[in-house]
Amino acid sequence: MSDFTPTPHIGAKKGDFADTVLMPGDPLRAKFIADNYLEDARCVTSVRNMLGFTGTYKGKKISVMGGGMGMPSIGLYAHELFCFYDVEKIIRIGSAGSISEDCKIMDIVLAQGACTDSSWAGQYDLGGTFAPIADWDLLYNAYETAKKQGTRVIVGNVLSEDKFYNADPDFHKRWIKMGVLCLEMESAALYMEAALQKKKALAILTISDEVYSGRALDAEERQNGFRKMMELALEL
Repeated sequence: MSDFTPTPHIGAKKGDFADTVLMPGDPLRAKFIADNYLEDARCVTSVRNMLGFTGTYKGKKISVMGGGMGMPSIGLYAHELFCFYDVEKIIRIGSAGSISEDCKIMDIVLAQGACTDSSWAGQYDLGGTFAPIADWDLLYNAYETAKKQGTRVIVGNVLSEDKFYNADPDFHKRWIKMGVLCLEMESAALYMEAALQKKKALAILTISDEVYSGRALDAEERQNGFRKMMELALEL
């Protein structure tokens, strides 16, 4: 690898990223974390305004970078971080829509597994159904850290959708029957990419809306209101 940009999507140099990258979907949320939690943070990439920063948290080098919306976006960035920047762990920190009444607005979900309606796994030609799951060490440490912080978390299965606006307004009811907790759009691709590259990944999700009740946070609340999730991820 040269000392210059090794990919067309990330404008960082070799060594600019830490071993661990926190990955919100929104690049402005990445900037919020860098501005409010990291010391000596510097912007290491801004290609297509997908901002990425590296600094220190409690003396440890850590990076945070936006991952975009949907599996193609996070899959692209995860691949490049894992394969070109020697990143070992990606922790997705994002929002999700609850379909289970056990999950309320601002609850935090640790995605033990990520179902999907996407054909993402088709590229691997497995001849069956692949079950994308979180790294056990990250999942266990997140659960134990949350208990120490006094933060309630819910552990379970999520659904990574290809569609934000689904033509079938009742599709989620079938997933509720299988115990799925919430809907989001990225975790399955992240988990599959991590499995393929022998890396580690975990999705920590804050419930931003309740599909069953219609309650929802606005854009500003989504960007700035997820501090417990951010602080949990930073401790990992």
